[in-house]
Amino acid sequence: MKATLDFVLNGARVALDAEKPTRTLLTWLREARGLSGTKEGCAEGDCGACTVVLAELNPAGKLRYQPVNSCILCIGAVEGKEVITVEALKKGAALHPVQQAMVDCHGSQCGFCTPGFVMALYARYKSGSPADLGDAIAGNLCRCTGYRPIVEAAKRAQELADPHAEEAEDQARAKRLAGLPTETTRIGGFFSPLTLKEFAAHLLAHPKATILAGGTDAGLWITKEHRDLDEVAYIPRVAELKEIKETETTLEIGAAVTYAEAYEALTRIHPDIGELLRRLGAVQVRAAGTLAGNVANASPIGDSMPVLLALDAMLILQKGDTLRQARLARFYTGYRQSVLLPGEFIRAIRVPKLAPGARFAAYKVSKRFDQDISAVCAAFHLDGGKARFGFGGMAATPARARKAEEAYAKGIEAACTALVSDFSPISDQRASAWYRIRTAQALLRKFHSGAAARALLDIAP
Repeated sequence: MKATLDFVLNGARVALDAEKPTRTLLTWLREARGLSGTKEGCAEGDCGACTVVLAELNPAGKLRYQPVNSCILCIGAVEGKEVITVEALKKGAALHPVQQAMVDCHGSQCGFCTPGFVMALYARYKSGSPADLGDAIAGNLCRCTGYRPIVEAAKRAQELADPHAEEAEDQARAKRLAGLPTETTRIGGFFSPLTLKEFAAHLLAHPKATILAGGTDAGLWITKEHRDLDEVAYIPRVAELKEIKETETTLEIGAAVTYAEAYEALTRIHPDIGELLRRLGAVQVRAAGTLAGNVANASPIGDSMPVLLALDAMLILQKGDTLRQARLARFYTGYRQSVLLPGEFIRAIRVPKLAPGARFAAYKVSKRFDQDISAVCAAFHLDGGKARFGFGGMAATPARARKAEEAYAKGIEAACTALVSDFSPISDQRASAWYRIRTAQALLRKFHSGAAARALLDIAP
């Protein structure tokens, strides 16, 4: 076991032994290393001004590049990876193709958001992702330039690329990463294990430790609530928790699997799930956040839970060496409360696939279409005569609409009437109680009519 955080920063190896691992990467970059190109705009992972790129070797030894929000990422999360900031892109007097393209296409005005855009585009440039360009920059907000020249710059950067130079850079980066030590890390109250056995034993001894995966929720405890996380168990280095197991009928997703890693498998169950995940958070959020973290956080407005409820997902729980199963529909006991015991954790989520002939749809209603918290999120599943309707934003916990499910056999209006008995939502800054009930009923009618999640958006003018 070692007592240092070992990673690479812009090509130089770093070993930290006196830095608090739960300090945000953004503040460390700016204050400890003077790398002020990375900006703080919102401190909650929404605006993208703080975007940096993490490079890491996957289990097969291949490089992977991911953009992340450094404002809500703990330094401990970069163990074994390379952090690439905007300062590292320029080689001597020559700008990187992404930077040069931003200049050529006039993609910057006030310039505050520009480094974040450059890094988001750099991640796409390096990964060769076929993903929609709009999606690649949906997590970066610009208030003055407008997005057209930035989109043009993204296209221009590919024309300026030097494949030979990029290949040489990748080889050198992979060699640096391969040379980093691979050991369990313990620095004060921060524990970063490599095995499931280590993690389970540690949690038994420290049942109040915060389990940290992507930190897309926990990061806000640090930046907004100014909380000190004294005891932390960081799990993404636990190989057993990074597994995705698939059978003909189920998909089992480990607790440390990110949204980005689970995206394709979940989308194969139904395209609406992929669309919901895409809107759940930007590429920066999906690169860090986990499905299990969303479930464990127990937010009443978590977007993944309605889908999992409608599919009747099962949670695999572990305490020490003991395993048990819990249906998600019975997991929550109250606002931000669950059946998890002290020292127990979610090991995996088992998601049933759709049976032949089953109907499914998922809908998200929010003020802003992309990267916004839902006012109402809903998923509907019909399998033969069995109905399962999952909702978020309608109660103190994500929940099934059991009375509406039962009434659906009597007709759509009977089911919509029953929704009023299922839920008594609150009014808040996102929506009124009246709006939430009416929207939930409208979404149920939309599902009944067979309208797709993007039906209204896809109508040609």
